Amino acid sequence: MIALSLAEIAEVVGGQTHDIPDPSVQVTGPVVRDSREAGPGSLFVAFAGERVDGHDFAASVVEAGAVAVLGTRPVGVPAIVVDDVQSALGALARHVVRRLGATLVALTGSAGKTSTKDLIAQVLQRKAPTVFTPGSLNNEIGLPLTALSATEETRFLVLEMGARGIGHISYLAGLTPPKVGLVLNVGSAHIGEFGGREQIAQAKGELVEALPSEADGGIAILNADDPYVRAMASRTKAKVISFGESGEADVSAENVRLTDTGQPSFRLHTPSGASDVTMRLYGEHHVSNALAAAAVAHELGMSADEIAVALSEAGSLSRWRMEVTERPDGVTVVNDAYNANPESMKAALRALAAMGKGRRTWAVLGKMAELGDEALAEHDAVGRLAVRLNVSKLVAVGGREAAWLQLGAYNEGSWGEESVHVSDAQAAVDLLRSELRPGDVVLVKASRSVGLESVAQALIETGAEGEVSAR
Repeated sequence: MIALSLAEIAEVVGGQTHDIPDPSVQVTGPVVRDSREAGPGSLFVAFAGERVDGHDFAASVVEAGAVAVLGTRPVGVPAIVVDDVQSALGALARHVVRRLGATLVALTGSAGKTSTKDLIAQVLQRKAPTVFTPGSLNNEIGLPLTALSATEETRFLVLEMGARGIGHISYLAGLTPPKVGLVLNVGSAHIGEFGGREQIAQAKGELVEALPSEADGGIAILNADDPYVRAMASRTKAKVISFGESGEADVSAENVRLTDTGQPSFRLHTPSGASDVTMRLYGEHHVSNALAAAAVAHELGMSADEIAVALSEAGSLSRWRMEVTERPDGVTVVNDAYNANPESMKAALRALAAMGKGRRTWAVLGKMAELGDEALAEHDAVGRLAVRLNVSKLVAVGGREAAWLQLGAYNEGSWGEESVHVSDAQAAVDLLRSELRPGDVVLVKASRSVGLESVAQALIETGAEGEVSAR
């Protein structure tokens, strides 16, 4: 974080200082909520959770070098006491962002946020120092913590914004007002909580409504291939730039194809020129993500050639998202188990089909959460798609939703042993260990709550007779 005195922080958050002998002492290290991350010059934010109360770690974080604790009660060490820690954290982030000279880029969407955020960050880092959301820390706590990790040298701040209801993105954008706002898509993720796509579109569009006008430098970057996103152009006063695979978009792709290993290759077109891209990531769905990143980079002054080189060299920065591991015995394990929704599940299956040409393919799939009344139809559709893509074997893991996956496959024509329903992750591991052959490709994917990453890890460890190569 940029250096701030404890007195200034207390004023910004509306707090009272306790046990602070010298309020002019500055916080020069990171703002952290995990006591294990506290170090010299840091500020520890004490949240009181259902199982763990951060205030209990006050003495240990100060011993580790933290300057003070931000909490809701005195703790016997230097502290700034406030009524609400989350609100105070947000106020501090808003203050720091205003002090920074950085350009703030915010993005949202139903699918692909984290992968696209990672691409944007890797491209912009070629131009200037960039700070970006780690993993998927895109909520009311993760977002301000990311903003507070910026320093005086930061020139680009890339923030992922998630939402589980109307008003969530408005709140986040109020904490960290963006200059550039990117909306990727409106899909089915959390549709059970929102109530429908129209409501999801309403929530996602709050980002472009929060942008400054074009005269004040605001830029809205919208997916021309998604009608819900395209319609958001009428909800902003910012300059509108479109991206998409059609030639009508401002930033587009031509001659899209997949390499023999399932990596996308295409001709990138921007208003300032064109250049060829071959990505290290897997799956055609990354073309749209790359175009979104390219649109951001173009608007921030990068050439088509610079963008193409950066996209071609960018890798996966966040775990369990199409992580590809080649076992020594020739089995390929694709760990995409961080989360799942209908759009990302279908994209992963298509990537599996592309990677597995001429090889046996396995789709180990589990529940997609928070789909509400759409759950049966969406799980059925994924099972059907697995058959249409000629996936060699579908392993549906879990309870009712897994049964729906298998039912979809059965109704699409999977009548033999092409699909199987198993009760849990261990049963899936036992099945795969007994039936996998060298050369097979295994995709593992489900919502985070299912925990199927354990299946991928077990498969990797099973084949680790020598050094395992992760790509």
